Amino acid sequence: MSSSRPSGLPLLHQRWSQLLFAHWPVAPSLLRPYLPPRLALDVFAGQAWLGVVPFSMSGVRPPGLPTVPGLRTLHELNVRTYACLDGVPGVWFLSLDADSFLAVELARALFHLPYLHARMQFTQQDGTLHFASTRTHRHMPPATFAASWTPGAALPQAQPGSLEYFLTERYHLYTAGPTLPQAIQSPHLWRGTLWHEPWQLRQATLHTWESTLVESHGLPTPQGQPHLLAAEPVDVRVLGLRRV
Repeated sequence: MSSSRPSGLPLLHQRWSQLLFAHWPVAPSLLRPYLPPRLALDVFAGQAWLGVVPFSMSGVRPPGLPTVPGLRTLHELNVRTYACLDGVPGVWFLSLDADSFLAVELARALFHLPYLHARMQFTQQDGTLHFASTRTHRHMPPATFAASWTPGAALPQAQPGSLEYFLTERYHLYTAGPTLPQAIQSPHLWRGTLWHEPWQLRQATLHTWESTLVESHGLPTPQGQPHLLAAEPVDVRVLGLRRV
């Protein structure tokens, strides 16, 4: 895994902000069925990790062009774990709920990602962030999410070999189709690449958390307090998919 700037022109520029990484360690056997057979589940100290990541996205635009109408600001909420193929680690998404109709439809069609329509609210009051989401995608399991958290003190830059680096410094994603059950069995697999400066991470204090996102995938409710990291905004370059 490398944070060095990849070669080639990006397809899109975008900015991610107000991001929270919430993760739980889980038994690898629990998540293995959710990945295609060719993908290895990436683990840290023998544990797989299941993440729920809310954030805001803005400034979505192709290189040299203005922001795409309908994509000036949107909110996203993803459920993810980690995978590796041919020594290249990346993210495997179980779902990506978003509140932009255009973003969901384009991401499903062009990037083969399991984006789902949702209704969302993301507000900030006295330094505390409040995120609420209700999935509205037809013919998909319902899911709701409501959480509030306060970003805290800045942390040192995550170093290779640390859990924080494993969970956050990922510059590839894997995808096989926009609908997860079919994607798991798909013979096609793509690797996407993105680039941004290394995360400036912060501590985070969780105030409230109510979610059925993980359960909507048939997984048990995560046990214990999540491992939390907040993050400063980053400007992201999104490159295309490559068949692997």
